[in-house]
Amino acid sequence: MTSSTPKPLRVVVTGATGNVGTSVMRRLAEEPRVVSALGLARRTPRLSYPGVEWAACDLTDPEAPAQLLRLFEGADAVVHLAWRFQPTRDAAVTWEANVLGSLRVFKAAATVGVPALVHASSVGAYAPGPADGHRVDESWPTHGWPGAAYTREKAYLERVLDTFERDHLDVRVVRMRPAFLFKESAAGEQLRIFGHRLLPGRLLRPDLLPVLPGVRGLRFQALHTDDAADAYARAVVQEVRGPFNLAADPVIDGQVLASLLESRSVELPPGLPRAALSAGWRLRALGASPGLFDAVLRLPLLDTARARAELGWAPQHSATEALDAFLRGVRSHGGLPTAPLAGHEPAA
Repeated sequence: MTSSTPKPLRVVVTGATGNVGTSVMRRLAEEPRVVSALGLARRTPRLSYPGVEWAACDLTDPEAPAQLLRLFEGADAVVHLAWRFQPTRDAAVTWEANVLGSLRVFKAAATVGVPALVHASSVGAYAPGPADGHRVDESWPTHGWPGAAYTREKAYLERVLDTFERDHLDVRVVRMRPAFLFKESAAGEQLRIFGHRLLPGRLLRPDLLPVLPGVRGLRFQALHTDDAADAYARAVVQEVRGPFNLAADPVIDGQVLASLLESRSVELPPGLPRAALSAGWRLRALGASPGLFDAVLRLPLLDTARARAELGWAPQHSATEALDAFLRGVRSHGGLPTAPLAGHEPAA
């Protein structure tokens, strides 16, 4: 190998069997510089990609710190995707998995000298967006919204990584901050996490939704998960550092959602759907908490110029195509042979 030949890379990915993880593993399998990709998950999948291996690792297990040291040995990059959304009613459980689990990953990577750490942050790490709705770059404060565990935990880890970068200047740290991520094979997982297996799937059909209740002021960004995976792979093989916003156009609002569902949008004040969501959450009919609804209403819109310029990245799917893929997944009951993405059964 000459000095001009890029070094072949060995990459380890945590949370490798979920929505983002399966797309990242497939994209790494296609990346010429990646000669070995090891996917970690609580349960190993029945999924095969060229050059990809799997190992079981639960970040909340007392043995995880020692196990991570062994698994990270010789790695050129660690991509940290592992995240637990539920139970939203027990913040101690998600804190143990998401925050303490991440601390174990960061410490192990530093201890064995992994040169690059690519972390899955989120648009949810950001403080509420500006009132005029202009798009924010990566310098926008990452204080999250305090009323939801998801946004608190994502923001907390941003502060952890501030300290990590200060103390480990030899580690190249990348923070991905994507918008909402959708693909067809992850629809079942997302219904289980945020909705309920009996309710949303059978309602997301045009013949059952001639009128779509909208939320006044709701607007958000979306991205196809495969496009996010491309950005992760680029961050692994390129000498970049710091945060990157990831999103596609157009911005999603009530009118766009109604168009996708071939419905007519009727805008409601936020208090009405929030009250319905709160009741459904208390009755355990819905998985999304009222605090997460509050956070979504306050999310900033993302400026993705840095990812386009420094990573050479651009989404290959529009935001509406990403949402349409999710809706196809809802109707097809598809999935992948992994525990998180196992196909869901049609609602009775």
